[in-house]
Amino acid sequence: MTPGNGSTVDGVLRRSARRTPARVAVDYRDRSWTYEELDEAVSRTASVLLDQGLAPGDRVGAYGHNSDAYLIAFLACARAGLVHVPVNQNLTGDDLGYLVGQSGSSLVLTDPDLAARLPDGVRTLPLRDADDSLLARQATAPAHDGPEPRGEELVQLLYTSGTTALPKGAMMTHRALVHEYLSAITALDLSAGDRPVHALPLYHSAQMHVFLLPYLAVGATNTIIDAPDGDRLFDLIETGGVDSLFAPPTVWIGLAGRPDFATRDLDGLRKAYYGASIMPVPVLERLRERWPKLAFYNCFGQSEIGPLAMVLAPDEHKGRLDSCGRTVLFVDARVVDEDGEDVPDGTPGEIVYRSPQLCEGYWDKPEETAEAFRDGWFRSGDLAVRDAHGYFTIVDRVKDVINSGGVLIASREVEDALYTHEGVAEAAVIALPDERWIEAVTAVVVPRGEVTEAELIDHAREKLAHFKAPKRVVFVDELPRNASGKILKRELRDRLAAD
Repeated sequence: MTPGNGSTVDGVLRRSARRTPARVAVDYRDRSWTYEELDEAVSRTASVLLDQGLAPGDRVGAYGHNSDAYLIAFLACARAGLVHVPVNQNLTGDDLGYLVGQSGSSLVLTDPDLAARLPDGVRTLPLRDADDSLLARQATAPAHDGPEPRGEELVQLLYTSGTTALPKGAMMTHRALVHEYLSAITALDLSAGDRPVHALPLYHSAQMHVFLLPYLAVGATNTIIDAPDGDRLFDLIETGGVDSLFAPPTVWIGLAGRPDFATRDLDGLRKAYYGASIMPVPVLERLRERWPKLAFYNCFGQSEIGPLAMVLAPDEHKGRLDSCGRTVLFVDARVVDEDGEDVPDGTPGEIVYRSPQLCEGYWDKPEETAEAFRDGWFRSGDLAVRDAHGYFTIVDRVKDVINSGGVLIASREVEDALYTHEGVAEAAVIALPDERWIEAVTAVVVPRGEVTEAELIDHAREKLAHFKAPKRVVFVDELPRNASGKILKRELRDRLAAD
């Protein structure tokens, strides 16, 4: 292999393999890979991919479940100079076709049970569980010895979650992700002695780039499981198999609601990371009461920045449970008005970022790129306030702020009030068109037990100014979410506006 500068995603693994070759890097089901074995598998898999007729710069879709094969495929794409395109394994139909088509993927790596969902004519290669799978082929392939990619080259199209519009492919370079890995290691206190479990989908940037790759960089032993199953997670914690867990608020809510939450021996968990969507303060308070010695970290950011931008560390939670913390090592952030001018501390405005972690723009979307990147700063779309000590608190997404009778209302404030009622399992607050109020504050609630609309509206009025209380409460069995746990408020607005 022609030497490069080593500032590449696959270079992270290469260095760990040279430093601790015999240490176990990954456990998945009944398979275990040392760092040396994982590095060799990545090199052989890179050769397999290039033998498919692919050339550096080609896009390769990844449409599979969590597995060691999924990780190896990503790292192999990085080593071969290919651009990895992670695809939500829950997508079907037009949504799936859009990502594959918009990215221009020449090949899609997929698990056999998902292959039939792909559009006709898409070239595929199975990741695992077949004689011609990527795992099977790499066992006999030669090691890749081609030129090493450079740090400024693209390594991934990281599609946004699409909660407000069609997903956009954030163009991530090797250099951007390596910077983000170092930010994650320093802000989240990741170390080789940790025993993390990776339960969220690996196609999602948080699990892959905030935890799995940074943990490979420091030489930890990583356990990958298929999904955030409560029984499996509790067993791993109770037996000492893992001591570090990242999950979105939805998963933490589910774990806290299990009948055995109070009875299982879960004291072996040392680090608890939450993020991907806003954690309701009442839920966080319940978790901290159950685990008073557990180190909680709030992780905040978005796909375009790798995705980690801010962290609230364990010793920073007191008195600021609603904060997402301060910027990480390689991120600079400001809070600005509509004209891009700084607003005073304590005043809501949009967060803008400048960072080597940022994407290069959106794949084949020049207008959206120009709109997002202005005056050298990236417009996040997040409405926040900053205090005098540099802590940020997210008020809302700019597009989710409710204009009711000319008064702007943050949906998060209303949601936090609703979560203090014992009859609310989950809640999402949205704006619906209203002839009198312009937009009416509407709460969509997954109930716990028996509770009425009038009861919840009265409860909200006790906690909030009356104009902020919901005008309407809609009860549902579940809230629509993407796989990262974010509530799809756009889908709720469309669905309820049509009723």
